[in-house]
Amino acid sequence: MSGADDVKNAAEKAGGKIKEGVGKATDNESLEAEGRADQTKASVKQAGENVKDAAHNVGDGLRDASRD
Repeated sequence: MSGADDVKNAAEKAGGKIKEGVGKATDNESLEAEGRADQTKASVKQAGENVKDAAHNVGDGLRDASRD
């Protein structure tokens, strides 16, 4: 995964946290829910990137093992 993806996902998650906090502070349930949804979306993206990285690493390991 690229560092840019990490930063983008972290920023999206932080934005969701802020949105959720503002929703709580202003008693705006819709904004609060939207913030939680943004955080969940960022977490799912991060998990997907982690799976891609793991698959890439397995492929590299198999490729290296076949060379030995």
